[in-house]
Amino acid sequence: MEQRMITAIDEGGQLYPIDKLGAHRLGTRHVAISVFVFSGTQVLLQQRAPGKYHSAGQWANACCSHPDWGEAVIDCAHRRLKEEMGLDLPVHSAGIMDYRADVGGGLVENEHVHLFSAECEAEGVMIRPDPAEVSDYRWLDIVALRQEIAESPCAFTPWLRIYLRRSGETGIVRLQGQP
Repeated sequence: MEQRMITAIDEGGQLYPIDKLGAHRLGTRHVAISVFVFSGTQVLLQQRAPGKYHSAGQWANACCSHPDWGEAVIDCAHRRLKEEMGLDLPVHSAGIMDYRADVGGGLVENEHVHLFSAECEAEGVMIRPDPAEVSDYRWLDIVALRQEIAESPCAFTPWLRIYLRRSGETGIVRLQGQP
């Protein structure tokens, strides 16, 4: 895995560069982005590729990543949605949330995550996922997603479960199962 420098945040709120894998090994608080793509009441999910260094094979929202050191969060959200899913959509800020989650293998996500949403028509959109990032994708109604998570939580990434559990803290009303 190539070493990428992402943005860490110290206890005083100061930003500094850190390598991505190091941030996850140490559980260092860092900046992240997460994008939800909707089509009406459905949300686009991706299944993480088997080669991912954590949470491989689990279902997540359309795109999750970390801005490169010095990169604006909205630019990262747009770039990574295009790189991971082949979608060139406008993204809209939907709040900020902090969470910490064990993602296995001694790795921890300790994220200051900027949430984004995007909209498209599921029937007419051409999704071209990067196979190094995504092994499968699907559209699922939020109510059905909540039911699947309740029945098989380990099939979904810790962060997606957190986002849905704490959906009232986001600017994405549809995560609460409302149109």
